[in-house]
Amino acid sequence: MYLGVDYYPEHWQDHMLEEDLQRIRDMGANIIRIGEFAWHLMESEEGRYDFSFFDKVVEKAKNHGLKVMFGTPTATFPAWLAKKYPSILSKDEYGHTRVFGGRRQYCYNSDIYRAYSGKIVEKLVQHYHDESNIIAWQIDNEFGHEGSDLCYCHQCHEKFQQFLRNKYENIETLNKVYGTIFWGQTYNDFDEIPMPQPTITTHNPSLRLDWARFRSHSINGYGKMQIDLVKALKGEHQEVTHNFYGGFFEKAYDQNVMAEHLDFASYDNYPVWGGLREPLTPAHIAMTHDYIRGLKNKNYWIVEELMGAQGHNVIGYLPRPNQAKMWAYQAMAHGCENLLFFRWRGMTRGAEQFCLGIIDQHNEKGRKYEEVRSYMEDIRNYEDVIKSKIRSDIAVLYDYDNTWSWYTQQQSVAFNFTQELVRLYTPFYQLNTNIDVISIQKDFSQYKVLLVPVMQIIDEDLGRRFEEFVQKGGTIIFSFRAGIKDRDNNLHFQKFYPCYIDRMAGIKILESESLQEGQEVNIIGQGICEGKAGNCGVWRDLITPESAEVLYRYDDKFYHEYACITVNPYKGGRVYYVGGGVDGYILEDIARTVVADQGIRMMDAPVGLEIMIRDVDQEEWLILNNHTDDEIVYKGIRMLPYDSKILKRSELKS
Repeated sequence: MYLGVDYYPEHWQDHMLEEDLQRIRDMGANIIRIGEFAWHLMESEEGRYDFSFFDKVVEKAKNHGLKVMFGTPTATFPAWLAKKYPSILSKDEYGHTRVFGGRRQYCYNSDIYRAYSGKIVEKLVQHYHDESNIIAWQIDNEFGHEGSDLCYCHQCHEKFQQFLRNKYENIETLNKVYGTIFWGQTYNDFDEIPMPQPTITTHNPSLRLDWARFRSHSINGYGKMQIDLVKALKGEHQEVTHNFYGGFFEKAYDQNVMAEHLDFASYDNYPVWGGLREPLTPAHIAMTHDYIRGLKNKNYWIVEELMGAQGHNVIGYLPRPNQAKMWAYQAMAHGCENLLFFRWRGMTRGAEQFCLGIIDQHNEKGRKYEEVRSYMEDIRNYEDVIKSKIRSDIAVLYDYDNTWSWYTQQQSVAFNFTQELVRLYTPFYQLNTNIDVISIQKDFSQYKVLLVPVMQIIDEDLGRRFEEFVQKGGTIIFSFRAGIKDRDNNLHFQKFYPCYIDRMAGIKILESESLQEGQEVNIIGQGICEGKAGNCGVWRDLITPESAEVLYRYDDKFYHEYACITVNPYKGGRVYYVGGGVDGYILEDIARTVVADQGIRMMDAPVGLEIMIRDVDQEEWLILNNHTDDEIVYKGIRMLPYDSKILKRSELKS
């Protein structure tokens, strides 16, 4: 098991290196991560490569028993390169050049930048391919983060037009698919097609979806260029990874594509950052881990695990004593098997002065150091548990085409895709079931339950796969606006919503209403849910049941005859449809019913106590995390505020 820290020795005076490495080792670490922002240090002038500084760091790390993960330094290119070739700089949607001074300002479609990236990566990996102490290469740093997924320069425009030419082959086909007869947008040639920069009203939804696909193609193409190069040059003992960031569903970048080419996926785990008054919910944090694990359907690394408060200009919430440590246990519970904390020492200069680390500017050991030390000491005792494969009977499905479609036409100002995914995820998380979060492109036939949030793009093939799943006894929960669009981001014609799943759902939807920020409508239970009531926000589908049973209907003057939530037994399985953003406790009731019907492992626990079940040698192990600031006593186990414990299920009192 690798446990370590992100270390930037180039930020400090040379005489501090030896002491830093010794204290890192004393803390219990056995690996450091270095190099990903140090291009200028390696090539201060064009063609003059000098790796002597890192030669010293790698050698001293070896002397202290610390392995090394080395990052290719292409996220921050040197000033001389921007000066010589200003065309490598990306442009925002208004055509403004992103000047040198931040990070990731490069254009993924710049042939010049790709060439220079290739040169530094080639020289670096060749230099260290025989170095036994370097065990992994990290490609770049957080591709697509902080707005770098979008560029509107002339290089992107030309390659976007070529992307469309390759896809559609002739302009008549594109015009037909896009419906450019509307608003007189018909094109005579691909070179007339714009990028979706600001205009009056909005751009064509099909064009905007293709633009998102093109951006994903651009980022993944640049990443694969580096991955292929590193794999061709690296030593046999070295592996290749990339550190994915959070907020994935808001980006024009399908991370599944890049993950296919990596030896293992890595993640930067920040449950809180600058501007947040409190952390993400425990369920939201857990979902992000389940998503990363789903990229390759196997365990992963975390190469940046928050320990101190974070912020560039505005500082976020300060993790309470043991809370950041607990988040590290939570990561391990959900499939992380090697973990590095960010960062060893907070930097006193530059843009990340307020991104604090294990050691602060005073350079003395303190509470955070002791938390990391105790974590590393404890977690090593459970390596078999941590490295075990997670078995899940429930999967949350997403599709990047679908998320990009939502961002082209939000439909409700209150809509947020991630929130709707978390809405369906949370009630099953609260029952302490194991959940996978996977792309719709992956095989989902082995699960018992599918959670399908706001899947507005459903084509005939996907509808068939859903039907086959239900025929085998599976349960599906769809939420609102399911099946309204085709793969080209156009509404289905001459079909009733929800298209391609209407028969299995046993419903028909003829009208819907967008609910605005703060606007909610009342819903009341019917049949087996009689006497229950709640609210629905964001959206409401006005559902006409055909064969489906009504669980909740709307309680208002005009639409009381329409259902909000239904369930339909269908060919051996069951299909639920949730017609809006309903209250969590309503979904909790449904989740409990579904889990019981499907015989899925679960564990009731007090609110705020998360339990993850792991299987090792036919024995159940539990990883318990207290996400609250109160003490919890659970079946004889005393959990202090933000406490974590790993134990056998048999150790619990009945």
